[in-house]
Amino acid sequence: MTKAPFLAACIQMRSGTDPLANTDFAVKTIREAAANGAVYVQTPEMSNAVNRSRDGLRSTLVTEERDGMLAALRDLAREKQLHIHIGSLAIEVGDKVANRAYMLGPDGDIAARYDKVHLYDVDLPNGESWRESRTYTAGSEALAVDLPWGRLGVSICYDIRFSHLYRQLAEAGCDFLSAPACFTKQTGEAHWVVLHRARAIENGAFFMSAAQAGHHEDGRDTFGHSIIVDPWGRVLAEAEAEPGYIMASIDPALVADARARIPTLVHARNVPVHVVERG
Repeated sequence: MTKAPFLAACIQMRSGTDPLANTDFAVKTIREAAANGAVYVQTPEMSNAVNRSRDGLRSTLVTEERDGMLAALRDLAREKQLHIHIGSLAIEVGDKVANRAYMLGPDGDIAARYDKVHLYDVDLPNGESWRESRTYTAGSEALAVDLPWGRLGVSICYDIRFSHLYRQLAEAGCDFLSAPACFTKQTGEAHWVVLHRARAIENGAFFMSAAQAGHHEDGRDTFGHSIIVDPWGRVLAEAEAEPGYIMASIDPALVADARARIPTLVHARNVPVHVVERG
């Protein structure tokens, strides 16, 4: 059965260290997107708090049951009959933090959760150093969730660099892929758009990612450029570096068309690697 096109929106944020202020911005902007016809809305990674101070972040965090942004967006999903994909929230789990995505249904219920699998531990040439594993606990499984228009593969930020994850999601029937992010400005300028286009083309799927953008209260700079790409690799919508939202019409029929034209999901072969050692 052919699924009808729908309007998807990606909310671009510049989250600070105050979860309440971040919640107010998210609610306001999602309302604007919904008023313009969006029925699926996605927020970026770390929507509730961006704070590179481990102690500072922990001081603002609560468990899932007590998180104010999660509660507010559940109410909003119910009020506006939306599918709200929270790109991720920082959630207290024992002595560590979960970087956890949520899919909220139009009834306000939590339909699915996903904890970021790949953690970003790196020293950059500009002197920046990131150790997500010091603060966060990694997830252990991928997530595909059914929506009225097709199946969505859920991931977060750094996950996008691991192509095998999206092939697994596509093979599991995903029509749409996502990697809401808090991408650094330096790596974003080099790789953000090309990674989205490549993953969409490789898998014949839409790719939609909301992003954090600009100079944050904690001193970091994020790339922004929330993006929606179609299965042929065409950019349907792309933000710049200011908070707001982008929106595009998503036609699920384009997924089957792209996969029929370039049937890599059918032709893929797993073969051993023959290594010729020399000297």
